[in-house]
Amino acid sequence: MGSLNFAEKVVFIWCFGCLLGFSNGEVHKVGEIAGWTTIGHVNYTQWARNKTFQIGDRVVFEYNPEFHNVMQVTHAEYRACNVSSPIITFTTGNDTITIKTPGHHFYVCGVTGHCQSGQKVDINVPINAVITTTPPPSAVSSPVPSITNSSSFAARPIKATFRKVFGWAAALQVLLAFC
Repeated sequence: MGSLNFAEKVVFIWCFGCLLGFSNGEVHKVGEIAGWTTIGHVNYTQWARNKTFQIGDRVVFEYNPEFHNVMQVTHAEYRACNVSSPIITFTTGNDTITIKTPGHHFYVCGVTGHCQSGQKVDINVPINAVITTTPPPSAVSSPVPSITNSSSFAARPIKATFRKVFGWAAALQVLLAFC
C-alpha cells in the first residue's frame, strides 16, 4: 500500500475526528427519568433552567403517545398554551430534536389541559454560549476549539469541551503517525 499524500491525510484526519465526536452535542432527556408527562408534577421550567444548551445538542422527548405529544410553538402560543397552529408536531413517543439555532425553542403538549398544568418547556440556547470548532488541521498549526465569547466557556459543561479537545488531539496523533 502506498503512502497517503497530504490531502488524503487531511481528509482522513477530518473523518477520524468526526467519528470521535468532536462536534457532537449533548443529549438532554426532557424531564429526566419521568420523561414528558403530567404524572409526578415535573417542573419543566426548572429542568430547563438547570441545563446549558448549545447548538448541536439533542433534546429527547420520551412519552406515551396515547396520552401525549410534542408541539413546537411560538412564544405567544407558549405563554397562552395555544396549540391551534403549531410550527411542528411530534407524535412518536420518542422524539429527538437537534438544536440548530440559538434563541428560545418552545415546546408544549397539545393534549387538552396538559400545557395549562405545566407540560411545556422553553429550551434556551444563548447566543454567547455557541462553541464552534476550527477547520481541519493544517501542516503549520495545531487546531484547538474556538469560543465565540470567552465568558461563555464557564457556562458550558467541561465534558463536551473535553470531548472536542480529545477528538482533535487524537486526530493529530493519527496524522503524525502517518507522516
